[in-house]
Amino acid sequence: MSTSLAIGLALAALYLLFLIWYGGRGSPLTKAEIDQALGQLEGGSTHKADPASLAQLRTVLSNDDGREFVMNNLVRWRARALYPPGSPYGDDVRAADKRYGRAIVWPLLKRAGVVMMIARSAGRFIDDGQSQPWTYIAMVRYRSRRDFLRFVVETEQRDVFMHKWAAIEHTHVFPVKPIISLFGVRLMAGMATVLAALGLIRLFG
Repeated sequence: MSTSLAIGLALAALYLLFLIWYGGRGSPLTKAEIDQALGQLEGGSTHKADPASLAQLRTVLSNDDGREFVMNNLVRWRARALYPPGSPYGDDVRAADKRYGRAIVWPLLKRAGVVMMIARSAGRFIDDGQSQPWTYIAMVRYRSRRDFLRFVVETEQRDVFMHKWAAIEHTHVFPVKPIISLFGVRLMAGMATVLAALGLIRLFG
């Protein structure tokens, strides 16, 4: 086997493993999975795991088709971070939000979760005057609603949401299914693989 062919096959195998990890097509959540996870959240420590929030989460999970989706997050910060009494953290809202952001990197990454965009609010335009003055918007891709549920349970068990709710005064979160998107992780990974193959073949082929 030539060196060029070996390099090509090795990188093709790596790209195949990436596609398997990145996923995006699976089986829908079962009612038993949903019940078990919501039971864990109901007994968790976060003050946001109230009956209304759990009912909304159940609705989102019950509409599962097993495929990837994007969670859209509209966020408004508090004037000052609001931690539970006795917390060792201060009232810097940016610091609280950063603590949450750092804490969720690995729980997201290991499930192929990708932050597609974070953008600050830059003003208001078409507005009836009743909408919230959002601080920023964040769009996060999840491999499936099963992975989203596992992410929520893990971060709840680690009490990560404490930092999120310390920073956030109000939020609107809802899932979306992209129709047209120029953010193609599979395409970017494929192009990177091809470029790496060409570079290695040029060096060693």
